[in-house]
Amino acid sequence: MAKIRIKNMMFYGFHGVYEYEREQGQKFYVDIEVETKNDNVAESDDLKDGVDTASVYDIVRDVTENKRFQMLSALGAHIGDRMLAKYSHFKSVTTTIRKPSVPISGPLDFVEVEITRYAKD
Repeated sequence: MAKIRIKNMMFYGFHGVYEYEREQGQKFYVDIEVETKNDNVAESDDLKDGVDTASVYDIVRDVTENKRFQMLSALGAHIGDRMLAKYSHFKSVTTTIRKPSVPISGPLDFVEVEITRYAKD
């Protein structure tokens, strides 16, 4: 098994419980951790056995920028499900999403959600 992480990708999306959040949009910061079912890439040195980070980035960008969710957990689950559907050698995808502008009346850096999706065997 291999783990690959992509950290702190920034996208402008339209997610939130309140309608104005889904209309005005804001920045979201996303981390992805992919775990493969094996470590064949160590022997083959072939991209098809590993993780195409540019393709993973494109999936995260597409979902974050072109879909709208009320809950960050739903956004993260959708990202993970899309990756697992595309890559049969992925065992799991963990998506962490940070939302810095939240409708909470108090000082904070961000709200963070982490969700892991697993391949069906």
